[in-house]
Amino acid sequence: MSPRARALLVGVAAVSGAAGVLHYANAPALAAFVVAGLALAGLAWVVSFTTEQVGEHFGPAVTGVLQSTLGNLPEFFVVLFALSDGEVVVAQFAIIGSIFANALLVLGVVIVVGARESSDGIMRFSPRLPQDTATLLFLAGFLIVLVGVSARTHDRASDHIVAISAIAAVLVLIVYAVWLYGYLKTETSAAAGLPRRPSSMPLRTSITLLALGGVGAAFVSEWFIAALRPTIDQLGISAQFAGLVIVAIAGNAVEHATGVVLAAKGQADLAISVVKNSVAQIAAFLAPALVLVSLLFAHHLTFDLAPVYIAALALTILSIWQVTGDGEATYFEGAALIATYVILAVFTLYE
Repeated sequence: MSPRARALLVGVAAVSGAAGVLHYANAPALAAFVVAGLALAGLAWVVSFTTEQVGEHFGPAVTGVLQSTLGNLPEFFVVLFALSDGEVVVAQFAIIGSIFANALLVLGVVIVVGARESSDGIMRFSPRLPQDTATLLFLAGFLIVLVGVSARTHDRASDHIVAISAIAAVLVLIVYAVWLYGYLKTETSAAAGLPRRPSSMPLRTSITLLALGGVGAAFVSEWFIAALRPTIDQLGISAQFAGLVIVAIAGNAVEHATGVVLAAKGQADLAISVVKNSVAQIAAFLAPALVLVSLLFAHHLTFDLAPVYIAALALTILSIWQVTGDGEATYFEGAALIATYVILAVFTLYE
Protein backbone atom coordinates (compact mmCIF):
# COMPACT_ATOMS: atom_id res chain seq x y z
CA MET A 1 0.00 0.00 0.00
CA SER A 2 1.35 3.43 -0.95
CA PRO A 3 2.12 6.09 1.70
CA ARG A 4 -0.62 8.28 0.18
CA ALA A 5 -3.20 5.51 0.57
CA ARG A 6 -2.16 4.96 4.19
CA ALA A 7 -2.46 8.67 4.90
CA LEU A 8 -5.95 8.75 3.38
CA LEU A 9 -7.03 5.77 5.45
CA VAL A 10 -5.83 7.51 8.62
CA GLY A 11 -7.72 10.64 7.55
CA VAL A 12 -10.94 8.70 6.97
CA ALA A 13 -10.61 7.07 10.39
CA ALA A 14 -10.09 10.49 11.98
CA VAL A 15 -13.14 12.06 10.30
CA SER A 16 -15.29 9.04 11.18
CA GLY A 17 -14.13 9.33 14.78
CA ALA A 18 -14.98 13.03 14.77
CA ALA A 19 -18.48 12.21 13.47
CA GLY A 20 -18.94 9.81 16.37
CA VAL A 21 -17.74 12.36 18.90
CA LEU A 22 -20.13 15.01 17.56
CA HIS A 23 -23.03 12.56 17.63
CA TYR A 24 -22.53 11.38 21.19
CA ALA A 25 -21.65 14.86 22.44
CA ASN A 26 -24.99 16.18 21.14
CA ALA A 27 -23.23 18.77 18.99
CA PRO A 28 -25.26 21.16 16.76
CA ALA A 29 -27.17 19.10 14.20
CA LEU A 30 -25.84 20.87 11.10
CA ALA A 31 -22.21 20.37 12.13
CA ALA A 32 -22.83 16.71 13.01
CA PHE A 33 -24.66 16.21 9.71
CA VAL A 34 -21.87 17.73 7.61
CA VAL A 35 -19.09 15.77 9.34
CA ALA A 36 -21.08 12.53 9.10
CA GLY A 37 -21.57 13.21 5.39
CA LEU A 38 -17.82 13.72 4.97
CA ALA A 39 -17.19 10.51 6.87
CA LEU A 40 -19.55 8.63 4.52
CA ALA A 41 -17.65 10.04 1.55
CA GLY A 42 -14.36 8.96 3.12
CA LEU A 43 -15.65 5.46 3.76
CA ALA A 44 -16.86 5.43 0.16
CA TRP A 45 -13.30 6.07 -0.95
CA VAL A 46 -12.06 3.20 1.23
CA VAL A 47 -14.57 0.83 -0.36
CA SER A 48 -13.79 2.18 -3.84
CA PHE A 49 -10.03 1.81 -3.45
CA THR A 50 -10.07 -1.64 -1.88
CA THR A 51 -12.72 -3.01 -4.23
CA GLU A 52 -10.62 -1.96 -7.20
CA GLN A 53 -7.77 -3.96 -5.68
CA VAL A 54 -10.02 -6.98 -5.21
CA GLY A 55 -11.20 -6.55 -8.80
CA GLU A 56 -7.68 -7.11 -10.08
CA HIS A 57 -8.08 -10.73 -8.96
CA PHE A 58 -11.47 -11.42 -10.57
CA GLY A 59 -12.07 -9.21 -13.63
CA PRO A 60 -14.63 -6.53 -14.56
CA ALA A 61 -17.87 -8.50 -14.17
CA VAL A 62 -17.29 -9.62 -10.59
CA THR A 63 -15.70 -6.27 -9.75
CA GLY A 64 -18.73 -4.36 -11.01
CA VAL A 65 -21.14 -6.47 -8.97
CA LEU A 66 -18.91 -6.29 -5.89
CA GLN A 67 -18.45 -2.54 -6.08
CA SER A 68 -22.12 -1.83 -6.61
CA THR A 69 -23.13 -4.23 -3.81
CA LEU A 70 -20.73 -2.77 -1.26
CA GLY A 71 -21.37 0.71 -2.59
CA ASN A 72 -25.02 0.34 -1.66
CA LEU A 73 -24.25 -0.64 1.94
CA PRO A 74 -24.40 2.97 3.21
CA GLU A 75 -27.74 3.42 1.43
CA PHE A 76 -29.07 0.23 3.00
CA PHE A 77 -28.12 1.35 6.50
CA VAL A 78 -29.37 4.90 5.92
CA VAL A 79 -32.82 3.62 4.92
CA LEU A 80 -32.98 1.22 7.87
CA PHE A 81 -32.16 3.95 10.37
CA ALA A 82 -34.60 6.32 8.66
CA LEU A 83 -37.36 3.72 9.05
CA SER A 84 -36.48 3.14 12.69
CA ASP A 85 -36.83 6.89 13.26
CA GLY A 86 -40.19 6.98 11.47
CA GLU A 87 -38.81 8.94 8.49
CA VAL A 88 -40.75 6.94 5.90
CA VAL A 89 -40.73 9.69 3.26
CA VAL A 90 -36.97 10.11 3.56
CA ALA A 91 -36.48 6.34 3.39
CA GLN A 92 -38.67 5.93 0.31
CA PHE A 93 -37.17 8.89 -1.50
CA ALA A 94 -33.67 7.76 -0.62
CA ILE A 95 -34.33 4.54 -2.54
CA ILE A 96 -35.87 6.07 -5.64
CA GLY A 97 -33.39 8.93 -5.35
CA SER A 98 -30.58 6.39 -5.57
CA ILE A 99 -32.03 5.11 -8.83
CA PHE A 100 -32.32 8.64 -10.22
CA ALA A 101 -28.89 9.70 -8.94
CA ASN A 102 -27.08 6.70 -10.43
CA ALA A 103 -29.12 6.32 -13.62
CA LEU A 104 -29.08 10.03 -14.49
CA LEU A 105 -26.45 12.04 -12.63
CA VAL A 106 -23.67 9.47 -12.14
CA LEU A 107 -24.17 7.76 -15.48
CA GLY A 108 -24.29 11.14 -17.21
CA VAL A 109 -21.00 12.27 -15.64
CA VAL A 110 -19.38 8.92 -16.43
CA ILE A 111 -20.44 9.20 -20.07
CA VAL A 112 -19.14 12.78 -20.35
CA VAL A 113 -15.79 11.80 -18.83
CA GLY A 114 -15.59 8.57 -20.85
CA ALA A 115 -16.41 10.35 -24.11
CA ARG A 116 -13.71 12.90 -23.36
CA GLU A 117 -11.13 10.10 -23.02
CA SER A 118 -12.14 8.67 -26.41
CA SER A 119 -10.36 9.95 -29.49
CA ASP A 120 -13.63 10.44 -31.41
CA GLY A 121 -15.76 11.67 -28.50
CA ILE A 122 -17.77 8.45 -28.24
CA MET A 123 -17.65 6.19 -25.18
CA ARG A 124 -17.95 2.55 -26.22
CA PHE A 125 -18.83 -0.40 -23.99
CA SER A 126 -20.47 -3.81 -24.11
CA PRO A 127 -24.26 -3.45 -24.60
CA ARG A 128 -25.01 -6.64 -22.61
CA LEU A 129 -25.22 -5.02 -19.18
CA PRO A 130 -27.22 -1.93 -20.27
CA GLN A 131 -29.79 -4.18 -21.95
CA ASP A 132 -30.05 -6.44 -18.90
CA THR A 133 -30.34 -3.44 -16.60
CA ALA A 134 -33.16 -2.06 -18.74
CA THR A 135 -35.05 -5.35 -18.43
CA LEU A 136 -34.71 -5.34 -14.63
CA LEU A 137 -35.77 -1.70 -14.49
CA PHE A 138 -38.79 -2.36 -16.69
CA LEU A 139 -39.81 -5.14 -14.29
CA ALA A 140 -39.51 -2.83 -11.28
CA GLY A 141 -41.22 -0.02 -13.20
CA PHE A 142 -44.12 -2.29 -14.17
CA LEU A 143 -44.68 -3.13 -10.52
CA ILE A 144 -44.45 0.49 -9.34
CA VAL A 145 -46.86 1.72 -12.03
CA LEU A 146 -49.44 -0.95 -11.16
CA VAL A 147 -49.22 -0.27 -7.43
CA GLY A 148 -49.39 3.48 -7.96
CA VAL A 149 -52.42 3.30 -10.24
CA SER A 150 -54.17 0.93 -7.84
CA ALA A 151 -53.54 3.25 -4.90
CA ARG A 152 -54.77 6.33 -6.76
CA THR A 153 -57.92 4.70 -8.15
CA HIS A 154 -58.72 3.06 -4.80
CA ASP A 155 -59.63 -0.28 -6.35
CA ARG A 156 -59.97 -3.43 -4.22
CA ALA A 157 -56.28 -4.28 -4.52
CA SER A 158 -55.34 -0.92 -2.99
CA ASP A 159 -56.43 -2.26 0.41
CA HIS A 160 -53.59 -4.78 0.25
CA ILE A 161 -50.66 -2.66 -0.98
CA VAL A 162 -48.33 -3.90 1.78
CA ALA A 163 -49.04 -7.57 1.00
CA ILE A 164 -48.79 -7.01 -2.77
CA SER A 165 -45.50 -5.16 -2.33
CA ALA A 166 -44.06 -7.98 -0.19
CA ILE A 167 -45.08 -10.73 -2.64
CA ALA A 168 -43.81 -8.74 -5.62
CA ALA A 169 -40.55 -8.03 -3.78
CA VAL A 170 -39.88 -11.76 -3.45
CA LEU A 171 -40.55 -12.31 -7.16
CA VAL A 172 -38.28 -9.45 -8.19
CA LEU A 173 -35.50 -10.80 -5.97
CA ILE A 174 -35.83 -14.22 -7.61
CA VAL A 175 -35.56 -12.67 -11.08
CA TYR A 176 -32.53 -10.66 -9.96
CA ALA A 177 -30.82 -13.79 -8.62
CA VAL A 178 -31.45 -15.62 -11.91
CA TRP A 179 -30.01 -12.70 -13.87
CA LEU A 180 -26.98 -12.33 -11.60
CA TYR A 181 -26.08 -16.02 -11.87
CA GLY A 182 -26.26 -16.00 -15.66
CA TYR A 183 -24.44 -12.68 -15.98
CA LEU A 184 -21.52 -13.65 -13.76
CA LYS A 185 -21.22 -17.08 -15.36
CA THR A 186 -21.17 -15.68 -18.89
CA GLU A 187 -18.92 -12.70 -18.25
CA THR A 188 -16.46 -14.64 -16.11
CA SER A 189 -16.11 -17.31 -18.80
CA ALA A 190 -15.59 -14.64 -21.46
CA ALA A 191 -12.87 -12.98 -19.37
CA ALA A 192 -11.05 -16.24 -18.63
CA GLY A 193 -7.51 -16.23 -19.93
CA LEU A 194 -7.35 -12.47 -20.41
CA PRO A 195 -4.30 -10.80 -18.83
CA ARG A 196 -4.85 -8.92 -15.59
CA ARG A 197 -2.71 -6.37 -13.84
CA PRO A 198 -1.14 -7.56 -10.58
CA SER A 199 -2.87 -6.09 -7.54
CA SER A 200 -0.84 -3.74 -5.38
CA MET A 201 -2.56 -5.06 -2.25
CA PRO A 202 -2.94 -8.65 -0.98
CA LEU A 203 -6.44 -10.03 -1.35
CA ARG A 204 -6.80 -10.66 2.38
CA THR A 205 -5.88 -7.06 3.20
CA SER A 206 -8.35 -5.74 0.63
CA ILE A 207 -11.20 -7.87 1.97
CA THR A 208 -10.41 -6.81 5.55
CA LEU A 209 -10.54 -3.14 4.60
CA LEU A 210 -13.80 -3.73 2.73
CA ALA A 211 -15.31 -5.27 5.83
CA LEU A 212 -14.12 -2.40 8.00
CA GLY A 213 -15.56 0.07 5.49
CA GLY A 214 -18.93 -1.67 5.64
CA VAL A 215 -19.01 -1.69 9.44
CA GLY A 216 -17.96 1.95 9.52
CA ALA A 217 -20.71 2.82 7.06
CA ALA A 218 -23.29 1.26 9.41
CA PHE A 219 -22.26 3.43 12.34
CA VAL A 220 -21.83 6.62 10.33
CA SER A 221 -25.21 6.11 8.61
CA GLU A 222 -26.92 6.04 12.01
CA TRP A 223 -25.23 9.32 13.01
CA PHE A 224 -26.08 10.81 9.62
CA ILE A 225 -29.79 10.03 10.01
CA ALA A 226 -29.85 11.22 13.62
CA ALA A 227 -28.77 14.68 12.46
CA LEU A 228 -30.92 14.67 9.32
CA ARG A 229 -34.34 15.79 10.64
CA PRO A 230 -32.96 18.72 12.66
CA THR A 231 -30.93 19.75 9.61
CA ILE A 232 -34.00 19.56 7.36
CA ASP A 233 -35.93 21.77 9.76
CA GLN A 234 -33.04 24.22 10.12
CA LEU A 235 -32.47 24.58 6.36
CA GLY A 236 -36.18 24.61 5.52
CA ILE A 237 -35.97 21.97 2.78
CA SER A 238 -38.54 19.29 1.98
CA ALA A 239 -38.21 15.68 3.09
CA GLN A 240 -38.54 14.71 -0.58
CA PHE A 241 -35.53 16.81 -1.54
CA ALA A 242 -33.54 15.51 1.43
CA GLY A 243 -34.23 11.89 0.49
CA LEU A 244 -34.00 12.15 -3.28
CA VAL A 245 -30.95 14.42 -3.44
CA ILE A 246 -28.97 14.73 -0.20
CA VAL A 247 -29.36 11.21 1.21
CA ALA A 248 -29.26 9.52 -2.19
CA ILE A 249 -26.03 11.25 -3.22
CA ALA A 250 -24.36 10.70 0.15
CA GLY A 251 -25.40 7.06 0.23
CA ASN A 252 -24.11 6.39 -3.27
CA ALA A 253 -20.80 8.20 -3.03
CA VAL A 254 -18.90 5.03 -3.95
CA GLU A 255 -20.45 4.86 -7.40
CA HIS A 256 -20.02 8.61 -7.86
CA ALA A 257 -16.30 8.39 -7.24
CA THR A 258 -15.51 4.97 -8.68
CA GLY A 259 -17.43 5.22 -11.94
CA VAL A 260 -15.96 8.60 -12.83
CA VAL A 261 -12.41 7.55 -11.93
CA LEU A 262 -12.68 4.39 -14.02
CA ALA A 263 -14.08 6.36 -16.96
CA ALA A 264 -11.19 8.84 -16.70
CA LYS A 265 -8.78 5.89 -16.83
CA GLY A 266 -10.37 4.73 -20.09
CA GLN A 267 -11.90 1.62 -18.49
CA ALA A 268 -15.29 2.12 -20.14
CA ASP A 269 -16.69 -1.39 -19.58
CA LEU A 270 -15.80 -1.40 -15.90
CA ALA A 271 -17.09 2.16 -15.38
CA ILE A 272 -20.45 1.32 -16.99
CA SER A 273 -20.52 -1.99 -15.13
CA VAL A 274 -20.18 -0.28 -11.74
CA VAL A 275 -22.90 2.29 -12.43
CA LYS A 276 -25.39 0.09 -14.25
CA ASN A 277 -24.93 -2.73 -11.73
CA SER A 278 -25.74 -0.24 -9.01
CA VAL A 279 -28.92 0.89 -10.79
CA ALA A 280 -30.01 -2.73 -11.28
CA GLN A 281 -29.21 -3.63 -7.68
CA ILE A 282 -31.12 -0.70 -6.22
CA ALA A 283 -34.23 -1.38 -8.31
CA ALA A 284 -34.22 -5.18 -8.29
CA PHE A 285 -32.35 -6.04 -5.09
CA LEU A 286 -32.01 -3.20 -2.57
CA ALA A 287 -35.56 -1.83 -2.91
CA PRO A 288 -37.37 -5.20 -2.68
CA ALA A 289 -35.04 -6.35 0.12
CA LEU A 290 -35.82 -3.20 2.11
CA VAL A 291 -39.55 -3.66 1.48
CA LEU A 292 -39.28 -7.10 3.10
CA VAL A 293 -37.04 -5.92 5.95
CA SER A 294 -39.42 -3.02 6.66
CA LEU A 295 -42.07 -5.56 7.68
CA LEU A 296 -40.11 -5.85 10.92
CA PHE A 297 -40.65 -2.14 11.66
CA ALA A 298 -43.72 -0.21 12.70
CA HIS A 299 -43.55 1.74 9.42
CA HIS A 300 -43.60 -0.29 6.20
CA LEU A 301 -42.10 0.50 2.82
CA THR A 302 -44.18 -0.23 -0.26
CA PHE A 303 -43.87 0.36 -4.00
CA ASP A 304 -46.54 3.05 -3.82
CA LEU A 305 -45.23 6.37 -5.22
CA ALA A 306 -46.88 9.66 -6.09
CA PRO A 307 -47.89 9.85 -9.79
CA VAL A 308 -45.27 12.47 -10.64
CA TYR A 309 -42.44 10.20 -9.46
CA ILE A 310 -43.93 7.21 -11.22
CA ALA A 311 -43.82 9.25 -14.43
CA ALA A 312 -40.26 10.40 -13.67
CA LEU A 313 -39.14 6.81 -13.07
CA ALA A 314 -40.77 5.54 -16.27
CA LEU A 315 -39.11 8.29 -18.33
CA THR A 316 -35.76 7.63 -16.62
CA ILE A 317 -35.92 3.96 -17.57
CA LEU A 318 -36.67 4.87 -21.19
CA SER A 319 -33.89 7.49 -21.20
CA ILE A 320 -31.08 5.22 -20.03
CA TRP A 321 -32.29 2.43 -22.33
CA GLN A 322 -32.16 4.80 -25.31
CA VAL A 323 -28.77 6.25 -24.34
CA THR A 324 -26.86 3.08 -23.48
CA GLY A 325 -28.70 0.29 -25.29
CA ASP A 326 -26.50 0.44 -28.40
CA GLY A 327 -23.21 0.15 -26.50
CA GLU A 328 -22.01 3.70 -27.09
CA ALA A 329 -22.74 7.21 -25.82
CA THR A 330 -21.63 10.78 -26.55
CA TYR A 331 -21.07 14.02 -24.61
CA PHE A 332 -24.52 15.21 -25.63
CA GLU A 333 -26.25 12.14 -24.21
CA GLY A 334 -24.34 12.36 -20.95
CA ALA A 335 -25.19 16.04 -20.60
CA ALA A 336 -28.87 15.28 -21.26
CA LEU A 337 -28.94 12.72 -18.44
CA ILE A 338 -27.33 15.19 -16.01
CA ALA A 339 -29.80 17.93 -16.97
CA THR A 340 -32.70 15.52 -16.45
CA TYR A 341 -31.53 14.81 -12.90
CA VAL A 342 -31.08 18.51 -12.07
CA ILE A 343 -34.61 19.27 -13.30
CA LEU A 344 -36.00 16.52 -11.07
CA ALA A 345 -33.96 17.76 -8.09
CA VAL A 346 -35.25 21.30 -8.57
CA PHE A 347 -38.80 19.97 -8.71
CA THR A 348 -38.44 18.19 -5.35
CA LEU A 349 -36.98 21.35 -3.83
CA TYR A 350 -40.39 22.99 -4.19
CA GLU A 351 -42.41 20.01 -2.97
